[in-house]
Amino acid sequence: MTQTAVALSTDARAAIVDALNQSVAETAVATMLAQNFHWNVKGMAFGPLHDLFQKIYEDHFIAQDDLAERIRALDAHAEGTLAGMLNRSKVMEHGGHASDKEMIKAMQNAQEILAATLAGAGATAAEAGDTLTEDLCIARGQVHEKFAWFLRAHLA
Repeated sequence: MTQTAVALSTDARAAIVDALNQSVAETAVATMLAQNFHWNVKGMAFGPLHDLFQKIYEDHFIAQDDLAERIRALDAHAEGTLAGMLNRSKVMEHGGHASDKEMIKAMQNAQEILAATLAGAGATAAEAGDTLTEDLCIARGQVHEKFAWFLRAHLA
């Protein structure tokens, strides 16, 4: 049965919000990762990678807001501290001292983590009948899988 935000049970809402806050945290860390790599990439593929990393961080910045606003629509608190996001995230920070190929691999890994996290968040929402959150998670997961594909193509 499909539910709107106000019709969700307290337990379902809590599980969905937790999954969304995980998604926000990982998106925020991946945003900074992409921006860091955008600033520090060098080598023969500088131009295309500089542009790709910028596309990724610009996309992710908007995505953070979309996910956090869905949390607020569920009448919950969107966690917004950097320390909290770093603590929660499975995407790891990177100092930016790396070859272009190491940057690509790290960003690919981040995209794959995000796709998996969002697939899980979508499944949690689907289980509760929250199709609106499920749809947001599916759409975001598809974006991360596409970015992962773009990055893998650089390493082929």
